[in-house]
Amino acid sequence: MPDPRPGAPSPAAALPAPRTEAQSSPDAAALPGPEARPGTDAALPGPRVEARPSPDAAAVPGPRTDARPGADSQSRPDAAAPPAPRAGSRPGPHSARRGRDRHRHRLVKVVALCAATAAGGMLVLRGNEAFAGLVSPASPDAGPLAAAAAHENPDPGRVLQIVAHPDDDLYFMNPDLRYSITAGHPVTSVYLTSGEADGINAGAAKTASTAPDKPAYAEARQNGIRAAYAKMATGDRRSAWKRTVIPTDGGGRAELDVLVARPEVNLVWLQMREAGNVYADRPDSLHGLWDGRVERLESVLASGTPVRQPYTYTREQVVRTLLGVLERYRPTTVRLQDPTPGRHADTRRYTDHQDHMYGARFAQAALAAYAKEVKDRPHFAVQNYLGYLNGSLPSSLDPVEAGEKLDILDTYAWLDQSDHCGSEAGCGDLKVADHPAGNNWTRSINYARGTSTSWLTSDRDHGLWAFKVLDGQVAVWHRAGLIGAWSGPRLLPGTGMDPGISTATLPDGRIAAFGTRTAFGARPADYTREVVMAVQRAPGSEEFGPWESLGTPETADEEWTSDISAPAVSVDGAGQPAVYVRDGAHTLRGRVRAADGGWGPWLRLGGDGLTGNPVTAVDGAGRRVVLAGTARTVVGWVQPRPGAPLGPVTATGLPDTALPLTAQGGPTGVRLWFRKPGSGNVRTALVTADGGLRVSGLTDLGGLSGFGAVTASGHLLAGRAAGGQLGSEVGPGRPWERSPLMFVGSPSSTTTGRNMVSLAVVGLDARLYVTSSQDAPDAYLAPWQPVGPRNTGP
Repeated sequence: MPDPRPGAPSPAAALPAPRTEAQSSPDAAALPGPEARPGTDAALPGPRVEARPSPDAAAVPGPRTDARPGADSQSRPDAAAPPAPRAGSRPGPHSARRGRDRHRHRLVKVVALCAATAAGGMLVLRGNEAFAGLVSPASPDAGPLAAAAAHENPDPGRVLQIVAHPDDDLYFMNPDLRYSITAGHPVTSVYLTSGEADGINAGAAKTASTAPDKPAYAEARQNGIRAAYAKMATGDRRSAWKRTVIPTDGGGRAELDVLVARPEVNLVWLQMREAGNVYADRPDSLHGLWDGRVERLESVLASGTPVRQPYTYTREQVVRTLLGVLERYRPTTVRLQDPTPGRHADTRRYTDHQDHMYGARFAQAALAAYAKEVKDRPHFAVQNYLGYLNGSLPSSLDPVEAGEKLDILDTYAWLDQSDHCGSEAGCGDLKVADHPAGNNWTRSINYARGTSTSWLTSDRDHGLWAFKVLDGQVAVWHRAGLIGAWSGPRLLPGTGMDPGISTATLPDGRIAAFGTRTAFGARPADYTREVVMAVQRAPGSEEFGPWESLGTPETADEEWTSDISAPAVSVDGAGQPAVYVRDGAHTLRGRVRAADGGWGPWLRLGGDGLTGNPVTAVDGAGRRVVLAGTARTVVGWVQPRPGAPLGPVTATGLPDTALPLTAQGGPTGVRLWFRKPGSGNVRTALVTADGGLRVSGLTDLGGLSGFGAVTASGHLLAGRAAGGQLGSEVGPGRPWERSPLMFVGSPSSTTTGRNMVSLAVVGLDARLYVTSSQDAPDAYLAPWQPVGPRNTGP
């Protein structure tokens, strides 16, 4: 199958060298506190081109030379191999077994942006203003081009993670966690419970002969976490920590651990009691405290903690404790577990641990209070992560990334049982040592929310609009016209917004933004999540109307834990908007807007075992196509004609796909973009609606491995690469580029007029970054440019 995008060569600029040795502090007593650390102003490099060989072809996504009809996997000589070794990393036991050479080769090509010329131009967006710039490639004999002067480095951003148990971060937030530490971002992880379980630190073979000791087991898990973080940050699991006690705003005490060699890496231990069971009723737990079945939840102090006085917390005190932690660290990115994980359809048991779910709800409540009460703070973005459900989904990591993730779990599990920590409790979690990979959890990472790629859109005047959730509100950035000044972020009224916004342009040219909103209510049972929309008051207007509730197909939180997907939205050729979600029963539901402006009921559209978020787009005939993944394939629905109801659910015949999906409408059909499981390769197939749903031309496009959503516009493809930065391709046959940016959620791109493509991400500093390119052969991506001032406060 011919590639859907015209070809064009691509240059790239150099990426800063990675950290190669740990930072050290000459005096532990003089360690900086965990307050926010400002970034430094410097040059912001553009993307780099990488062509790296791999010693193990099976571990590297097979790139493409020339896409052919029906091809499933191709090969090209400029294949991008896995990323270069992370700072402080060293081969672990699983790396050795695979015989991988973690010191991969790197080819960095340097590019230049010439001064504005009279032809062949591209738009370069600069800070709070835009200017028209024209880029010309060098002659074939000119050699490598020099990098253009950049304007400033991205702010490093501050990451704060809140998890229920020691190891939840390693299983469900890695490799994002490792990427952030390696890149030098300040990272703090907050553990709500001690994870004491039954107190037996032993594998299955020795469980019966090992006496339970809950404080000692909690200490062993802490030791394992400290070793894992030290290895990620410095390469040495024995790297020293400074352990102290800090008061909490809830009236208790917390242990604060600061890594001496990398003092921007912190651990905060709240040490509350855990439930001790995934789904069984345990009133003395975060679940029971949230529901009001117990008034207070007591602490379970680890045997080696410097915290000596036990304490208890009420529900409100837990919220205030987390609020105090947020105020202390002033994060720009907050990582949480999934507060609405759903239930298994057959057993009706939670698909995730109850501590994960209710811990995330406590964190949600604390973030809402932080956004409302603390005004002198930076904006923050939130990222939610799937938990146990990862084990039943197609693997999202390539073998190298999965192996490195497993190496960190090996460290936590204390596989060699050497006394490297000097603790009688043990240096790690021997329960995990039997199966460090868990239930295939080390082979995947998936975001529970924030996977939409339609949050950047253009208007009829060639302006750009970006919509992301900051501080629990929808932030809007706007560039007026093709070269106008950028404004924003401006927060639309209305709180409780969940990560992930989708947009659609209505027939009259107004932009409509769709998302989900969480409300807590007066009682625990009043926790709800609903679909909402806001519409521009007029085309091009900076003003949007109030959020309108479209309700939810879920009847009560207790039934399916308010588990609905983010909304997928499209407007068909008859001018009818429609919104679709996956419900808690893993089927498709949808509402269609009538000509009079009213919305019809939530329709039951079928499907079985749907996962992630559905996607939708419109083909050249104006027919709507809806697609959704399962654990084994992709299914779809199509309109027989514009304005008609969707047809029945139809098998596509596609193989299993890693989440999430992206759909892009075009004149010949709807193009589906996704990733190959266990590889990270970008794949595409064409979906057509003539005579019913048809799928053709499954093609493997290679890439820089990685995971998560892929965005596509014109010639441009982009998505998260291995290493956490953004990888992009500006045309078939051209090398993939790697940007220096770490970012939250998914990238988004859009065409502007007939010959421009724009690409955007929100960095870990909760700041918008944009680049643009001509949508034509010989086009280039400009260096990334930040929009607005540094994120130091609202």
